[in-house]
Amino acid sequence: MTPAAGPVVVLVGPPGAGKSTVARSLAAMLGVAARDTDHDVEVAAGKPIREVFVDDGEPAFRALERAAVVRALAEHDGVLALGGGAVMDPLTEADLAAHAAAGGTVAFLDVSLSHAAPRVGFNQSRPLLVGNPRAQWQALMERRRPVYERVATLVVSTDARPAADVARAIAGSIAGDVTGSVATAPAPSSEGDPR
Repeated sequence: MTPAAGPVVVLVGPPGAGKSTVARSLAAMLGVAARDTDHDVEVAAGKPIREVFVDDGEPAFRALERAAVVRALAEHDGVLALGGGAVMDPLTEADLAAHAAAGGTVAFLDVSLSHAAPRVGFNQSRPLLVGNPRAQWQALMERRRPVYERVATLVVSTDARPAADVARAIAGSIAGDVTGSVATAPAPSSEGDPR
């Protein structure tokens, strides 16, 4: 079901899940625009996110992020990628729940640390991962996973999958094609089944 207003799909997930890349691929498949709230924050701030954290602090970043999410949910009718921590704002969580209740798709792009590490590179452009990046990423996921799962109408693993495959799975799911969705468990074997 497609929402009456707002994005066709909202992508959520941790750093390294591939939200921005999948958003561009999925948007191209669906013939709509892609938007990334991290980019919106950088435009509003006039500087990269890492500089917002250093110069202004995390609370300033989160305020800019919240404003970007509110604008994008209201204005954007394509594929929207949210920053990894955006869902931790209770108002954003409520907005995503309302979007889903109105028929919108919120896809949680799940990824393991072993697959996120090469994508993120655990470099300095990820301010919340400074210090021990792997331990920081794990701690972020422990806090965020329950929220990602609560807001999601669809969960797609991005482990060892190209962005185009993930995008096809999401497109298939929103089109009602269950073969496009991602199975997280193997199908039961018919061997030894007495039926």
